Amino acid sequence: MGRAEERRAHQRGGRRAAPGRRSQAGPGGIRRLFTWKKILGTFLGLCLLGMGTFIVLYLVVDVPKGNAAAQRQSNVYKFSDGTVLARKGDVNREIVDLSKVPKKVQLTFVAAENKSFYKDAGVDFKGTARAMVNTLAGRGRQGGSTITQQYVKNYYLNQDQTVTRKLKELVIALKVDRQQSKDDILAGYINTSYYGRGAYGIQAAAQAYYHVDAQDLTVEQGAYLAALLQAPSQYDWAVASDTGKQMAKARWNYVLNNMVKEGWLSKSKRDAAKFPVPKAPKGAPGLEGQKGYLVQLANQQLEHQLMRQEGLTQSQAETAVVDQGWTITLNVDRKKQAQLEKAVKAQLTSKLDPKRRAVDAHVQAGAISVDPRDGRIVALYGGQDYYKHYYSNATRPDYQPASTFKPLILASALENNATTQGGQPINANTVYDGKSRRPVQGSPIGFAPPNEDDHDYGRISVQTAMNKSVNSVFAQMGVDVGMKNVLNVAGHLGMDTKGVAPVPAQTLGTMGASPLEMAGVYATLDNHGKKVTPSIIKSAEKRDRSIDMPDPVGGQVISRTDADTVTSVLTGVVNDGTARTSVRDNPLRDGQQVAGKTGTSDEDRSAWFTGYTPDLVTSVGMFGEDPGTHHHSSLRGATGLIPGSGRINGGGYPAQIWAAYTFGVTSGAPFDLNTTQGAAVQPTETPTVTQTPSETPSETQSSEPPTSEPPSQSPSESPSTSTPPPSQSPTWGRPQPTTPPSTPTYNVTEDPLNSGHPRRP
Repeated sequence: MGRAEERRAHQRGGRRAAPGRRSQAGPGGIRRLFTWKKILGTFLGLCLLGMGTFIVLYLVVDVPKGNAAAQRQSNVYKFSDGTVLARKGDVNREIVDLSKVPKKVQLTFVAAENKSFYKDAGVDFKGTARAMVNTLAGRGRQGGSTITQQYVKNYYLNQDQTVTRKLKELVIALKVDRQQSKDDILAGYINTSYYGRGAYGIQAAAQAYYHVDAQDLTVEQGAYLAALLQAPSQYDWAVASDTGKQMAKARWNYVLNNMVKEGWLSKSKRDAAKFPVPKAPKGAPGLEGQKGYLVQLANQQLEHQLMRQEGLTQSQAETAVVDQGWTITLNVDRKKQAQLEKAVKAQLTSKLDPKRRAVDAHVQAGAISVDPRDGRIVALYGGQDYYKHYYSNATRPDYQPASTFKPLILASALENNATTQGGQPINANTVYDGKSRRPVQGSPIGFAPPNEDDHDYGRISVQTAMNKSVNSVFAQMGVDVGMKNVLNVAGHLGMDTKGVAPVPAQTLGTMGASPLEMAGVYATLDNHGKKVTPSIIKSAEKRDRSIDMPDPVGGQVISRTDADTVTSVLTGVVNDGTARTSVRDNPLRDGQQVAGKTGTSDEDRSAWFTGYTPDLVTSVGMFGEDPGTHHHSSLRGATGLIPGSGRINGGGYPAQIWAAYTFGVTSGAPFDLNTTQGAAVQPTETPTVTQTPSETPSETQSSEPPTSEPPSQSPSESPSTSTPPPSQSPTWGRPQPTTPPSTPTYNVTEDPLNSGHPRRP
């Protein structure tokens, strides 16, 4: 049988698959299913469906009656017990005719937001489509609205980030653009926008930022107000961080540069333009005393949550919160708040007399009190009066925390199992050379910081170095641990370390920090290493809507043992260190167990005490601020203390404020520490010394290495050594010997390369 006959026989026997069946299963079938005609037809069908839907919306949706002022409702703020703290809702708005606004100032808003405003049909289809896609994908931050769309959103709609609202915005914007002139739309936009400082509309903004009427604004000032609309609070010069100021200035430059490109401003005038620094703000009515500071922080935290939860921009979030009918219950305890205010007045502000002493006008105080168990902010002190000092001292991050940073260096050493230059483990008992201006060994750059009063301490343990706040020891420890590791752990604990250079100088606490920030860091230590992010909001509700606030207590960021060891060490600062006069010997203490750390920055520009009991963490800061320039200034001589002998420092007024407040509201519970190190742990009756081989052997010690003492100062970061008598020594919840040793003793691990024998580079 030939091949042709064999093939025919197979075909007759049905063994050959039908050609049609094979083509359906193969590539040919797929090509027939997805032909270009079918794809094009589907696309056109979807387009027709979309156009039909849009036509229906255009016919159905009318331009509503807008009344933005009537839509503003009072926000009600309550203490944690439900008592009303403040009711804020008197809208600061004065509508002005566009003819009252200089033409070039009008154009700054067009240059900032919508350069094609005078040519477009009122909508940006591409930007709106992108915004809707982002909304569906959960990325609501991206926008793309024209001035007309923003005006519609401000005046006719709301800030909700939903596809329905965006479609309505699109339709209404098209209709408004046909029904109203461009001047009417621009006037509506600049008169309804929120500029920060409680100001709605350009007239209120001109008064709030430059103390002039809108008709008297310069083009430079107008450009700043136009720039503000992107992020009012972040760009407000009075409260902006350094980064915020840079962003505000960049936006201001962007606006003026766009005006030049559009031919609305000559290049010569642009080159001659200077940034118009706004005037100092004034507190809003009804927010006198501490109320404004409490409301300010509550608004900020709610805005940040809306940005995270709903994808709003900062500008959108501020507009959605301020005067929008929220009922916000704070975590603030009414009794603790009153006690904190009373303590600041009694210990500090009542002693200020600016008429007699000019430096007293430079004194600012701020404090935050947090429950470490749940992260609630239970009390806050932002300044003497929100009317007089708009910038909250409780949240300002521009002053150095100084030696209150030292515990974070120790925490990093413990967490990273770090060793000294000689290879010895770093713990509370490790011995360092406390000589002032001792060159730091192993540093990539030369660094030899002085101790307070340039005092030499000789060989001292880490515990004693913490008690006496010895700069040379912690500078060396920071390099031993590695400054990147130090900043990494500091960040985990709650400090904002972004952009902070990992250089040895940071061991002195030269970065900026706020009492709020430091309270969170120490609360994390107090909470046995579980992250605490202080929260002032208990609940936030608006009609049928409520916002879920994040849990202030997070996961473990450092081990419990390491956190508890730092706490144990910090009890020594109170009992035998820089805080002993104000805290240990305070008659109100009544045996309360306390851990804490003092801090005093260079030239006494800031002084701190951040301390804690098991149930309460409070950070108190005292800051020098020139009332005219708002620049940092020295506190020396304030309250009548003689400059040079009675300096302002953390162990003085900040610690006194802390003690007067804390010992009146704390529960008296003992610390529950899981550690075998630090001042809170009972010293052994028969001390032992761990010797390590070295080129220069260290001598065996039977007690704490001796130190020579600096001249006694009261109060001071470098006080004279004084071991408290047994009757004053707290028990820390542990058994005490019947006859305690007269001098505390420790198991010390001596580093041969840090024990009076500087290591050669």
